[in-house]
Amino acid sequence: MAHMNPHQKTVPVEDFAPPSWDSIKQAHARIAPKIHRTPVLISSSLDKLIGANIFFKCDNFQKTGSFKIRGATNAIFSLTDADVAHGIVTQSSGNHGAAIACAGAWRGVKTWVVMPKNAPAVKFRAVESYGAQVALCEPTVTARNEAAARVRAETGAYLIHPYDDDRIIAGQATAAKELLEEIGDLDAVFAPVSGGGLLSGTCVGAKGLRPNIRIFGCEPERADDAYRSLASGTLQCQESSDTIADGLRASLAPRTFAILRKLVDGILLASEEEIISATRLIWERMKIIIEPSSAVAIAPLLRAGAVAALNLPPRADGRAPKLGVIFSGGNVDLSSLPF
Repeated sequence: MAHMNPHQKTVPVEDFAPPSWDSIKQAHARIAPKIHRTPVLISSSLDKLIGANIFFKCDNFQKTGSFKIRGATNAIFSLTDADVAHGIVTQSSGNHGAAIACAGAWRGVKTWVVMPKNAPAVKFRAVESYGAQVALCEPTVTARNEAAARVRAETGAYLIHPYDDDRIIAGQATAAKELLEEIGDLDAVFAPVSGGGLLSGTCVGAKGLRPNIRIFGCEPERADDAYRSLASGTLQCQESSDTIADGLRASLAPRTFAILRKLVDGILLASEEEIISATRLIWERMKIIIEPSSAVAIAPLLRAGAVAALNLPPRADGRAPKLGVIFSGGNVDLSSLPF
């Protein structure tokens, strides 16, 4: 039985419709001149290890070092001049904050980013380097929300939520859209899940081009609110988490929960040891830097028999499954590596 907690609440699925395919195409057109179209990489040694053909969408090479610039740019450039006249405020453990700060600078508006005190130093520096003003808070969901509301009340800044926003989700969907435009016959896509903006967008962005594709969210065992929410049918808030995947410590919002209930095919969990091992493996085999939050998307596939356990339909060509993995970011504090 799924664990129940006092913060859960039931949210009717029909309350929130996913962003339309048209809105995702418009988002892509809006942000394409400003961001990178990131590469899709392969690794024959990892294919052999996992028993599938893996295609890695590498948003660790994206501007600001993560996929978050997609949603932030779409949201900020969707707003009117009146909306942003007093600036923009958001709350973030790091990557979204850096993206909002960067896109805000492109738009020429002032930005405030509420960050938990335990965010990695590299992410503090990144947010400040793009010109945002950082407001620190305790590392809980409630503290982050309260601090963002306080800044908004004091400044009149426009609040952009990190994931509970259709413009953010439509922007994040462009990563999967690009992946499927390049590798059109994928059987499944794997993406990390925290607040659910990337995973919701991945569902809509991938299924918009290939309706029968399977989408799996990957989540740390220590921050398993999405797994528990979808298993129990009730939204479960996790106030805080100490997972090494520092970008995955948020909880689903009603909007992302509703979208995932409709569209996601499952949530796979990864232990801290598996996340660290997967991070190191990617660094060693692929010679690229990903952060632990990215490694969560590949960690469950590294278990023996993991691909067979997914029960993917056999391919018409008789070959091994073709799987997409979204590497969400590469912002690592190099002074405190876990290996």
